[in-house]
Amino acid sequence: MDMFVIEGGVPLAGTVAVSGAKNSALPLMAAALAAEGKTVLRGVPRLVDVDTLSLLLQTLGVQVRRDAEDALTLEVVDEQPHVADYELVRRMRAGFCVLGPLLARRGRACVSLPGGCNIGDRPIELHLKGLRALGAEIAIERGYVVATAKRLRGTHVDLRGPLGSTVTGTCNVMIAAALADGESTIESAACEPEVVDLGKLLNAMGARIGGLGTSILRVQGVRHLAAAEHTVIPDRIEAATLMIAAAITRGHVTLTGVRTDQLTNVLDKLRQIGVPIEVGQDTVEVRGGLPLRPVDCVALPYPGLPTDLQAQLTALLATVPGVSVVTDKIFPDRFMHAPELVRMGARIRREGNSAVIDGVERLSGACVMACDLRASAALVLAGLAASGTTVIRRIYHLDRGYERLESKLSRLGAKIIRTTDEPANFPESLRLAEESAQPIRKFDLPEQIDGPKWFQQLRSDRLKSRSDSLER
Repeated sequence: MDMFVIEGGVPLAGTVAVSGAKNSALPLMAAALAAEGKTVLRGVPRLVDVDTLSLLLQTLGVQVRRDAEDALTLEVVDEQPHVADYELVRRMRAGFCVLGPLLARRGRACVSLPGGCNIGDRPIELHLKGLRALGAEIAIERGYVVATAKRLRGTHVDLRGPLGSTVTGTCNVMIAAALADGESTIESAACEPEVVDLGKLLNAMGARIGGLGTSILRVQGVRHLAAAEHTVIPDRIEAATLMIAAAITRGHVTLTGVRTDQLTNVLDKLRQIGVPIEVGQDTVEVRGGLPLRPVDCVALPYPGLPTDLQAQLTALLATVPGVSVVTDKIFPDRFMHAPELVRMGARIRREGNSAVIDGVERLSGACVMACDLRASAALVLAGLAASGTTVIRRIYHLDRGYERLESKLSRLGAKIIRTTDEPANFPESLRLAEESAQPIRKFDLPEQIDGPKWFQQLRSDRLKSRSDSLER
């Protein structure tokens, strides 16, 4: 496995281009299962998830080729396979997007229950509810969803869930409804730009989908879909991550190839924090240097702040003196990055679906472990801003969703290298050599944000007890 070694404290500067959106490219690729002919997708990022889905599609009878211009050509050459194997689907949740097109086109689908990042409960009931409403018979057998339908029928589908709409569920149901008999109304549909992008491809293939970008989709089913050409939208999460990288290092970075209309609430929140931002036609310029302010952030379905930016905003606010609160109403348990940021000197306390942050002037380099895709990005941002050296292990999570991130950051002046994760490559500054035998010294645990009296007293007692034991 690989790891990153980062020398922090360098303000980023320069210009960087944003890649195509991972969360758009994957369902677009799955949609090729439902079409006749060669589907051409331009601007597909080079990611582990794209490679994984390419392998999965090949097992389902799709020929996949990539050219030098980062365009994928996908063509169904065998319509008999209908089993999406566990070994591939378990690696990423987006693999489950093959369920809808397989069922609609081939009348049968056997798809492993999905995997992906461990960021909390992400049930598939809404996917299955929508497909059942369209007339599918569905059972779960030995870890697989087995769905059959001689012909899907248009109907009313409600995708409302306890934590809002479902993006991948909307994609699955929308593709299936496009090939169903009659008209379907999909209520509580996800409004994310990636869903809109899929709808535009389907319409180019001959589907008749209205209401894209709203919570109510109207789909008039057609008998066949013909392959089409389509360009993947820019990755709004990568764009925002790079903006936060400029802000956290107090740098000056210009991003090109940005869809600013898809980042309105993100831009507003960064400006509220105090980050100077200038927006062009397809560019964003971020200037550092000004004092930043603590704020409260809430991750919500689009057009709200994306849950996929919650970890990165947490890292930024950990470097802003004052109290900030970050709440995630989509994945309430998505805070596994917080303990790793604490290892770098951040002051963060978890309270339910929120992280209470008492910002510090600067983080300190440490050895930390990435636990999911966006947490990996947050640790990279923290390492860029920290004093000293930071090692980030298990960066294979990052490679699932960011295209050559270390190369882009290096071109902006970051001191970041990728190397193999082995003891010989660990920086001397992060090693604790037993032979050094330095005397134990008195220290204080990071002071947390004031809480209830019992919490303050407990903290005081523990600090005193630990300090006394060290002095003895």
